[in-house]
Amino acid sequence: MFSSPFVPKISRKMHSILAYILALGLAAQAIPIEDRAAGPAVKIQNGTVVGSSSLGVDSFKGIPFAEPPTGTRRLKPPQTVSATFGTLQATANPPACPQFFSQTNTSSLPSDVLGELANTPLFQAIDSQSEDCLFISVQRPAGTASNAKLPVLFWIFGGGFEFGSSGMYDGSNIITKSVSLNAPVIYVAVSYRVAGFGFLAGSQLSNEGSTNLGLRDQRLGLQWVAENIAAFGGDPSKVTIWGESAGAISVFDQTIINGGDNTYKGQPLFRGAIMDSGSVTPADPVTAPQAQAIFNTVAQNAGCGGSSDVLACLRAAPYQKFLDATTSVPGIFSYRSLDLSYLPRPDPHDNFFSVSPEVALGKGAYAKVPVINGDQQDEGTLFSLGLSNISTNAQFTDYFASYFPGNPNAHSDVAGLLAQYPDQPLLGQPAGSPFNTGALNNIYPQYKRIAAVLGDTVFTLTRRVYLSTVSKQVKAWSYLNTYFYGTPVLGTFHASDILVAYGEAGLEAGIDAQTVQQYYISFVNHLDPNALGTATPLIQWPQWSNTGGTPQLVDFAAAGLSLTPDTFRSGAYDYLATRTSNFRV
Repeated sequence: MFSSPFVPKISRKMHSILAYILALGLAAQAIPIEDRAAGPAVKIQNGTVVGSSSLGVDSFKGIPFAEPPTGTRRLKPPQTVSATFGTLQATANPPACPQFFSQTNTSSLPSDVLGELANTPLFQAIDSQSEDCLFISVQRPAGTASNAKLPVLFWIFGGGFEFGSSGMYDGSNIITKSVSLNAPVIYVAVSYRVAGFGFLAGSQLSNEGSTNLGLRDQRLGLQWVAENIAAFGGDPSKVTIWGESAGAISVFDQTIINGGDNTYKGQPLFRGAIMDSGSVTPADPVTAPQAQAIFNTVAQNAGCGGSSDVLACLRAAPYQKFLDATTSVPGIFSYRSLDLSYLPRPDPHDNFFSVSPEVALGKGAYAKVPVINGDQQDEGTLFSLGLSNISTNAQFTDYFASYFPGNPNAHSDVAGLLAQYPDQPLLGQPAGSPFNTGALNNIYPQYKRIAAVLGDTVFTLTRRVYLSTVSKQVKAWSYLNTYFYGTPVLGTFHASDILVAYGEAGLEAGIDAQTVQQYYISFVNHLDPNALGTATPLIQWPQWSNTGGTPQLVDFAAAGLSLTPDTFRSGAYDYLATRTSNFRV
């Protein structure tokens, strides 16, 4: 039931990463310290940063862009670094912001599936964590002159707004590829606060304007780029923001912040956007009962529930105690799955992020920049592994309706949506995920159905809702990744694309990595994925449009690229498109 001819190929790719990392480590050890060249140095507003250079790439890692968000600055908007730091050795990955990572129950999974998850960075623990974590990293082609004016790719990591770091991925391979295409880019990765440190909501924080702190961190990072990237040889007028999962949702959110005004000191902070697995996420406000309940739980578990000044108490709490309190609520791999405890929520009292994303989209209150937005074929499988006690249609209806407590008609709305998906996937029925595998991979009675619904409502069909609006005003391109089709239980699962996009070890020579990277580098340089050419193995990538024809996706498959109509599961899409606001978490 779980065996597949595709798995050995995928596993070899994943497993080669370890060998690659080991090889790099041995190579570094083989270079005597006295023979290593002095690192490249760049003078910016707050001092001089000294980086490292290797294999044609200059790296400057761990540059502070905000004051440490500690002590009285905990749970407050980030503050720009005001003092100079002299000379900063920027050669090591900075610590991650405090993490909230919970393991899902994988006891029912085959060993080869566990192996795939273990080799995905999403499931690898981050050792170095600190509350002092607001750093930015810059990588560029070695020796780039300060007047080079290279376009900039600004990365926002994913992790369900609960975990992740700017150092999880290295931009070297993207830079090397860009140089080989004669279209060099500069890569920037920003840190931002996650979980309760970055996305705690509640009326108390709303009253003082301290909500959506993680988004504010990202915004300050973009402002840092506007002020400093020219010193590295970058062009602040040619920034493309790029993110995956929560990072992709953040990219969309950056387009609607301040009512869609993406300018800073009169100039746009970015001119293009790439969203991998994420776009519009409708949400109830920061003062909604479910958001306030999370705040109250955190406050209570931090020993601040009865305090006369709860926020002052939370800010004074010892780091470990506050961290434990923020992780005492359901996590993304718990039974609540994608009903997230922490995520961006609109704050009507603050223009920064004032309305639910779908409202801003409907009003046209978003930055009008070209976009790429796409998905994995099986976005929901990863988040359905721990829901095996849901075995009937009635149980699934009750469970999913509980995601939307602000909707008094949630139960009937969910029942109508679930009617678009077969109750039990049978051979030949396409609605179960992993898709196009018939009756296989259904590890518990409702697994494939739950995976299809979660993936579509949070990612895949919501993407189509997003594109159907923005494509009327901006150029847009979309894709579907199917290159890991055949992976047992998971299919082409959420986050499996990151290593491909980064061309990590063992993947850089593959058709999928070659094509994704060239399309993206072309977009960063020219706001058109086709501008650098579409010779085999690439194909001409048509703009996404649902006016005057059928919208087309590029299908990134293991055997090569093709076009596919973006019309699958049209009944579910039509249902969601007319009820988007009914599904606010």
